[in-house]
Amino acid sequence: MASRTSTLKFFSLLISSFAIVQMAMAGDPDILTDFVVPPNGTVDGNFFTYTGFRVLVGGAPPTAFKVLKASLAEFPALDGQSVSYAVLQFPSGTTNPHTLIRAPLSCFSLFRGLVHFQYNADSQKPALAISAFGSANAGLVSIPSTLFTTGIDDNVLAISFKTDVATIQKLKAGLAPKP
Repeated sequence: MASRTSTLKFFSLLISSFAIVQMAMAGDPDILTDFVVPPNGTVDGNFFTYTGFRVLVGGAPPTAFKVLKASLAEFPALDGQSVSYAVLQFPSGTTNPHTLIRAPLSCFSLFRGLVHFQYNADSQKPALAISAFGSANAGLVSIPSTLFTTGIDDNVLAISFKTDVATIQKLKAGLAPKP
């Protein structure tokens, strides 16, 4: 009996070790050099300079929600650096609940995959947020779009949200693209 218990403990420890190793390997791949140069690219001061945020200086506040990004798509020098940034500008209102599938936010700790939103209750003063992500491509997933525009059965959503199918259909109609 003691031998069987020892064997079970050993296999439990072995399986746990493999699970931890798999979790530890998730994330952006590490690079073996200081930076990654795209094929046929040149490395000079322009490669390491991002000017996309300069429009913020002296600019008027936006009338609708606006995002300025410095991610791998906009700034190729971030390749392999496991970092990207976003500046969120919004007048009164809110952003849709969403999650970031590949990157947690840095200062205001929002962990990878945590559903969150931003809200500005003051209609007189626009809000500005600067986000730093622990990935070159944070991977935004909009929760309302994911839930209500991807073909999940209305009955499943009604049961999940403890409501009826008619309410789910009204929510879907509100999220449908405008013609």
